[in-house]
Amino acid sequence: MSQREKILEIRDLNISFKTGNKNVKAIRGVNLDLYKGETIAIVGESGSGKSVTTKAIMGILAKNGSIDSGSINYTWHDEKTGEKITKDIVKMSEKEIQTEIRGRKIAMVFQDPMTSLNPTMTIGKQIMEPMMYHYGTSKEEAFKKAVKLLEEVGITDPEARMKNYPHQLSGGMRQRVVIAIALSCDPYVLICDEPTTALDVTIQAKILELIQDIQKKKGISVIYITHDLGVVAKVADFVNVMYAGKIVEKGLIDEIFYDPRHPYTWGLLSAMPDLDTDDDELYTIPGSPPNLTQEIVGDAFAPRNLYALNIDKRLDPPMFKVEGSNTHEVASWLMHPKAPHVEMPESLKKRINKMKKEGAINA
Repeated sequence: MSQREKILEIRDLNISFKTGNKNVKAIRGVNLDLYKGETIAIVGESGSGKSVTTKAIMGILAKNGSIDSGSINYTWHDEKTGEKITKDIVKMSEKEIQTEIRGRKIAMVFQDPMTSLNPTMTIGKQIMEPMMYHYGTSKEEAFKKAVKLLEEVGITDPEARMKNYPHQLSGGMRQRVVIAIALSCDPYVLICDEPTTALDVTIQAKILELIQDIQKKKGISVIYITHDLGVVAKVADFVNVMYAGKIVEKGLIDEIFYDPRHPYTWGLLSAMPDLDTDDDELYTIPGSPPNLTQEIVGDAFAPRNLYALNIDKRLDPPMFKVEGSNTHEVASWLMHPKAPHVEMPESLKKRINKMKKEGAINA
């Protein structure tokens, strides 16, 4: 296997938001690595910190948000000299991020295309604009490239579509346009924030295939943010499971789906809809996520964890490496050598065996 090239490295990232007289600790010590050409997924319930993490990468945190500590190191090769450059996005000014990073090196596809597109501008103009802004591309050249991009994202009669406004397109087509805009400056990293949530299932599958095809052709790295483990199974190489602003389990896709170790991951997998199940009701994780305006003592998941130990109420668990793996890590005291042995629920074991038989991952 050739040497993997690290393109993005997040270390000990802590982010908080001021709301009224309270401070919400939204991100608590996140560590994340992304390599060239690979896909990572960040999964977890709403409010777990998935989108905040990626907005920090793009430098688009809300005005009441601040990065309290940590680094987001982004590495690329200079277009002219080929020299390797690493910069910490946290230390860059808004102007530097806007001219060097956002859209140009790292682009983002949001969940709802209507909030990303300008309703008063033709889609052609919206695809051309980033190229003209970042690279000084001529109008004629930008027009040609925009038509080609529309073709690449599967829009028929692209030249005619250049004159359309967003409201004249279907939801699926609008999402394709958003992807074309994101790709217009040939970014190295594409962040997809729930890119198929607003679409029906058949269009959803086509959009996921489209992103994978583009990734193979262009060799870009992709970060998926989703709460849908079905999507993760189709697209990801690595998975990061987030809970209450922290990554609680990370590993290769097979490790997370076939050998999950954190009780929260067990809950997420158990809650996946399954048409062939004998159960009348869909599993839900008991309780609700913690209030992040209050200081969390111990493991944030402890109040919802059926397998919580006494230590969980006092100390936040570190990341434990899973024996025999260089990639699988779990933030749970159950992984401590002295912890009692706990088996995953029988119903989840059955489900995992079934997934193995069906080859559910990346099929």
